[in-house]
Amino acid sequence: MKSSSSSTTQTATQEKQQNPQTKVSPRTQTKGIDKHIKDYEAIIGIETHVQLSTLTKAFCGCPYNYGAQPNTSICPVCMGLPGALPVLNSKVIEFAVKLGLALNCKLSFNSKFDRKQYFYPDLPKGYQISQFDIPIASNGYVDLDLPVEFGGGHRRFGITRVHMEEDAGKLLHSGNGRYLATLSHLLQVDLNRAGVPLLEIVSEPDMRNGIEAAEYAAEIQRVVRYLGISNGNMQEGSLRCDVNVSIRPIGQSEFGTKVEIKNLNSFSSVNRAIDFEISRQVLLHSQGQGNSIVQETRLWEEGAQKTVTMRKKEGLSDYRYFPEPDLPEVILKKEYVNSIQNSLPELPEMKRRRYENMGLSMQDVLFLANDINGADVKLATNWIMGDIAAYMKNEKVSINDIKLIPRELAELIASIKGGTISGKIGKEIVDPAEIEKMVDKVLSENPNQLEQYRAGKTKIQGYFAGQVMKLSKGKANPGLLNKILQQKLNASS
Repeated sequence: MKSSSSSTTQTATQEKQQNPQTKVSPRTQTKGIDKHIKDYEAIIGIETHVQLSTLTKAFCGCPYNYGAQPNTSICPVCMGLPGALPVLNSKVIEFAVKLGLALNCKLSFNSKFDRKQYFYPDLPKGYQISQFDIPIASNGYVDLDLPVEFGGGHRRFGITRVHMEEDAGKLLHSGNGRYLATLSHLLQVDLNRAGVPLLEIVSEPDMRNGIEAAEYAAEIQRVVRYLGISNGNMQEGSLRCDVNVSIRPIGQSEFGTKVEIKNLNSFSSVNRAIDFEISRQVLLHSQGQGNSIVQETRLWEEGAQKTVTMRKKEGLSDYRYFPEPDLPEVILKKEYVNSIQNSLPELPEMKRRRYENMGLSMQDVLFLANDINGADVKLATNWIMGDIAAYMKNEKVSINDIKLIPRELAELIASIKGGTISGKIGKEIVDPAEIEKMVDKVLSENPNQLEQYRAGKTKIQGYFAGQVMKLSKGKANPGLLNKILQQKLNASS
């Protein structure tokens, strides 16, 4: 049973459960690469752009609403018209300090804005207001726990810097969403997004495979959602990841030539794009063509499951940074920072350690800490001390004998709190033993459909689930139902 509050949160773990094929697809695996790949080590870093949930843009009073009609939230300032001067939104500084503290960074009490020069049709000023040599936060780290199915274990990844900047507009192209740089396919320049505040988080090159990178990105999403500074929705572009990938022979200290990959709109895409790029670079090295790997920006093509060249990568000299003359220095007071520090919520890592100390399994810990809108503590206590305790007394069983696991109870409570089901229905949810009997009955009464499943038509699982739900009069826990059904179907095949 999925709560409505957590349905938009997709970590790499959840994506793997929904789509087990999180590694590079066989059709994109480079032939014969396995014997060479063990001789190389991948070096991976991520630049994460987080769009802030402020009421107005970074330097003007225009609102930003995702999906609004093009060019309906613009003004002379965000359009970069001559004579229009920027005024910094104070919420941007507050959110930047929050994130810097949450990522264990050292804050710069005196920082500044800079102009980053580059020319794209969706950047109306011809430069971006960003931060260069003095970011607002630097030298931090993020801790996370990898799920058991990905090898488990605790990881710490360094954060190089967090800096404030403004977003560019958006180019609307024809061609089924594929990036097309030619003007003949350009439909419109939409400047609604121009000037929207961003925080860019640059990681240290501490990751070594696609799984680690995807889980790191998912943790950043959790942190910004816990802080309430962004919705973190990748599908809306509120959180965007660019990954840098290079390889080097095992034992070599010098980094190889890095390649940047853009157009990653899910955590599973981060994983697959990195694994493909590692294989591509290893193949070139194994063929004696390592010198053909150049510093460039590549795109991930989801349909073809491969990276393709987009453009050669610019260097620092191309951007011609210089201090932004129209904005004053950003000065933080210690009292201001302390007040923000004291207002921080319990963050994902803290919550995971608390749940772990309570004796929960890591699987349950990761599930419960995944979303700030998870199970309500008071409601959970009421359920355990009330209905569950009464059930144990009536059935003369201990807590260890109950088949309801913490994750399923959390889903149930979140569904009640979110209004998906009523408390009365929650108390009538069919228990696992009853669901198991219903699944057996449905499978025995539908031998033809079962044969089709065994023949490879796995989508028919939905038919069985529907029949069981009908038999339970809608009271079966969908998550538990599908889990039991999957076990039965796999056993039968």
